[in-house]
Amino acid sequence: MTDVTGVPADVLHTLFHSEQGGHEQVVLCQDRATGLKAVIALHSTALGPALGGTRFYPYANEAAAIADALNLARGMSYKNAMAGLDHGGGKAVIIGDPEKIKTEELLLAYGRFVASLGGRYVTACDVGTYVADMDVVARENRWTTGRSPENGGAGDSSVLTAFGVFQGMRASAQTLWGDPTLRGRKVGVAGVGKVGHYLVEHLLEDGAEVVITDVREESVRRITDKHPQVTVVTDTEALIRVEGLDIYAPCALGGALNEETVPFITASIVCGAANNQLAHPGIEKDLVERGILYAPDYVVNAGGVIQVADELHGFDFDRCKAKATKIFDTTLEIFARAKADGIPPAAASDRIAEQRMADARRA
Repeated sequence: MTDVTGVPADVLHTLFHSEQGGHEQVVLCQDRATGLKAVIALHSTALGPALGGTRFYPYANEAAAIADALNLARGMSYKNAMAGLDHGGGKAVIIGDPEKIKTEELLLAYGRFVASLGGRYVTACDVGTYVADMDVVARENRWTTGRSPENGGAGDSSVLTAFGVFQGMRASAQTLWGDPTLRGRKVGVAGVGKVGHYLVEHLLEDGAEVVITDVREESVRRITDKHPQVTVVTDTEALIRVEGLDIYAPCALGGALNEETVPFITASIVCGAANNQLAHPGIEKDLVERGILYAPDYVVNAGGVIQVADELHGFDFDRCKAKATKIFDTTLEIFARAKADGIPPAAASDRIAEQRMADARRA
């Protein structure tokens, strides 16, 4: 482990002083033999051990990695609270290009750092990490989920993540149009990789007209080879401007909703799988002013974390799917609270999650 000497002041301010902070613990991890540099951030353990995935990404610098870990961990506290899980929020990031530096030895070293926390942090897959990686990490500790069925896990959590987003879309449609069906609605999906391609299947099965984009040509081909009726546009900038778009689903990396995109969104609903879709506080108000109904990302994309949390109790897919189905009701509750309090849905969701965490601390 390294010390915090040289950590930029803005990162320390986020940790100790800002509204985005309040984290319980941040661990900086280094194993020179394998090249591992990682950050494990625990935002809250009020509801139970912190649960959140491991992101493997080539950050521009260590400060960016720490800031991302802090932000993602905080988001997991809210996600787990709204999902009704007995888990707090945590997140880990490994710094580097996984295509270049990911090795079995590096993952084992990372697993030992997870073990050193003694169960305060439970990890899983995220961007840049996969089921096979978690199988390796789990060899060094018993607090790793997202493993393969052969190794006692539940396998790919993208399946239920997509299912939960679909439930959030149905609730959004019910709120805005009085009917949960998406039949005849035009839905734009930005990012059809891990989660997005499963979401497309749900949408087509429900009778929606689907438009997609992805930076990876192979991901697009996987969809169009099977479903030639799906429309493809060049990029997200083109997708959000599609005429007659009813729902926009950001399903890639975060920050998709910002000053440069929100003014041009033609859809009436935004509901997608990406984490941290709001680029910064205040964007949720811009969406309201434009008459766009926003389904909070950490609520609708909780299907995956519901699945991996269940691994700790002996995984049962039907039990998990039943819990993920409740995302429909939770999303409706948030929209009702937002209307009653006269606040954006994102703020309403935060209030509900914060109340649950506060109640747990007092218990």
